[in-house]
Amino acid sequence: MPLAVYILGLSVFALGTSEFMLSGLLPPIADDMDVSIPQAGLLISAFAIGMVVGAPLLAVATLRLPRRTTLIALISVFGVGQIAGALAPTYEVLFVSRVVSALACAGFWAVGAAVAIAMVPVNARARAMAVMIGGLSIANVLGVPLGAFLGEHFGWRSAFWAVGAASAVALAGVVTRIPRIPLPEKKPQLRRELAIYRDRQVWLSIVITALAAGGVFCAFSYLAPLLTDVAGFGSGWVPWVLGLFGLGALIGTMIGGRVADAHLFGVLLSGISASTVFLVALALFASSQVAVVVLAFLLGLSAFFTAPALNARMFNVAGAAPTLAGATTTAAFNLGNTSGPWLGGAVIDADFGFQATAWAGAAMLVVGLAAVGVSLRLGGAGTPSLRVAGASAGSGPRATVSPASVRGTASVTGTASVTGTASSERVAASERAAASE
Repeated sequence: MPLAVYILGLSVFALGTSEFMLSGLLPPIADDMDVSIPQAGLLISAFAIGMVVGAPLLAVATLRLPRRTTLIALISVFGVGQIAGALAPTYEVLFVSRVVSALACAGFWAVGAAVAIAMVPVNARARAMAVMIGGLSIANVLGVPLGAFLGEHFGWRSAFWAVGAASAVALAGVVTRIPRIPLPEKKPQLRRELAIYRDRQVWLSIVITALAAGGVFCAFSYLAPLLTDVAGFGSGWVPWVLGLFGLGALIGTMIGGRVADAHLFGVLLSGISASTVFLVALALFASSQVAVVVLAFLLGLSAFFTAPALNARMFNVAGAAPTLAGATTTAAFNLGNTSGPWLGGAVIDADFGFQATAWAGAAMLVVGLAAVGVSLRLGGAGTPSLRVAGASAGSGPRATVSPASVRGTASVTGTASVTGTASSERVAASERAAASE
């Protein structure tokens, strides 16, 4: 595996830490900025909104730009966003810095994934993506708790400075270790790829992904105040419990990635159902310290056990549109990361208490389960989108992809998704079918 791929993994570690670390920093940010905790929670939504907008737009906008130069520009903007957040004098400035950082983060995901698969043989693409996704998993295990620890002992701004420093290291690695990647010879046919949005299974996949992510993050975003104000933990315990959530996420990703290929809908139904049960238990036993600690681990495990299947499902129904399929999955995850914290803040503002965020999250997951049922009823386990593939009924080839990652990322190769490798025969068949449309 080229060293450059590990540099991209290090970069993703910085990106993922910034994206999720606010879950452990909401109380000190709210105190310092003189806003309520729900208002501080909107900073999580701000980052997610930037990802929703940035993923598809930057995936398309950077297709014809030099890969290495684009990565340098994006990680630089991301680092500047962290510095702006650390220096932010007002809540409004901090909010804007989060949006700008998220736009750069979304673009880096799209371009970095394409660079990773361009540097390795076809049969090593999934391994290359696993390295990048490993950066995100380690961010949940180490980066997020470390951010909470820094916030507790040195102020919340120190966490932003730390991510800024990690971004500088990543920038140095990108500049010195990422080679020049040739641009694709054939420009992607965007009109054809936009056809995925005419398929109801694609929209169902977006809804399922958004609800599955939103339900978990509705509660997880406010886990720190729940631990201190409801369960009675000291603030020093917050990093450790967040670390347990991250450990569960890492284990869940490994298990889900192994079984989702053969049992995709089984993983979706069992994972979302388990998350629903754990959230209901969290709402009922939020005052029990032992229960909260155990449930934090289990919730991380069940949520990220489901994530590879959510990612793979989009590529199954829209794999013939590689430029937008992964970016759409990223946007869908972050729609959930936007709506979940917003809903959690709404129930807190309505004086239902921090534990009510778990009830609200469970409600989102129940709707998500219903959407999975609708997808199955409409033939979701059968062939993928005929509109996208351009095949006639009953003859459309089925493209498959390995759900090796937590989130989808746009491919700019025009032949396969970056989160696994479809067989060349099936991809070629899809392209021949599309050409005959």
